[in-house]
Amino acid sequence: MWRDIWLVFQRDLASAVRSPAWLLIGLTQPLLYLFFFGPLFVRVLSTPDGWLVLTPGLIAQLALFGGITVGFSLLADYRAGVVERLRVTPASRLALLLGKVLASAVQATVQALLLIAVAFLVFRLDLSLAGLLLSLLITFVLAIAIAACSNALALTLKSERSFPALMNTVLMPVLLLSGILIPIDDATAPDWLRTVARVNPVSHIVTALRGAFRGDFSSPPVLVGLAVTVAFAVLAVWWGARAFARENA
Repeated sequence: MWRDIWLVFQRDLASAVRSPAWLLIGLTQPLLYLFFFGPLFVRVLSTPDGWLVLTPGLIAQLALFGGITVGFSLLADYRAGVVERLRVTPASRLALLLGKVLASAVQATVQALLLIAVAFLVFRLDLSLAGLLLSLLITFVLAIAIAACSNALALTLKSERSFPALMNTVLMPVLLLSGILIPIDDATAPDWLRTVARVNPVSHIVTALRGAFRGDFSSPPVLVGLAVTVAFAVLAVWWGARAFARENA
């Protein structure tokens, strides 16, 4: 199984390396937010920790947008007959899924590292080594979860028209209710909005990312966010593996 994962991982990662422009294009929007929205955000927030709030939100945005587009490449493989050929191989469906989502997660983690480097060099982001490693680990797991969901959706719909429409319909409320740009807390949001945001797993993951940036590794909200991150990834991989298994039926 590990060999199959490695082969699929190599194939998808090599495809991304041959087109590095996509990595830079994915970074463009978070960088624009960092440079043109960040100074305004920090001044409005009136706290020197503003970059520790905004930067992890932008990293979560990177993982969300990067992972959700993975389904497009799977649809292209489906139309080209690649998925059909994989069905006749002895490789497990779980290995096929994991190879793809791990390649996507590596790309998201590299992009997150580049974004943090820019924030550190240009805006003097104060981040400890432990916070950096934990935030990259959370980003990696979140990207796995989102990529697995994207693959499952793509295999369920099998339509280049329906997939982006549904993706945008789901992604927008998830983004708005995650507090990626403006934290949803007692100071900024009414009770009903905070209640709705708690249903969104990404809001807990963003809280864990901000806790990692602040070096707050053991507070209950951060521990809940870490648990939600792992649970979300497990459920998403299970869903994606089921979608691949149905293709084999």
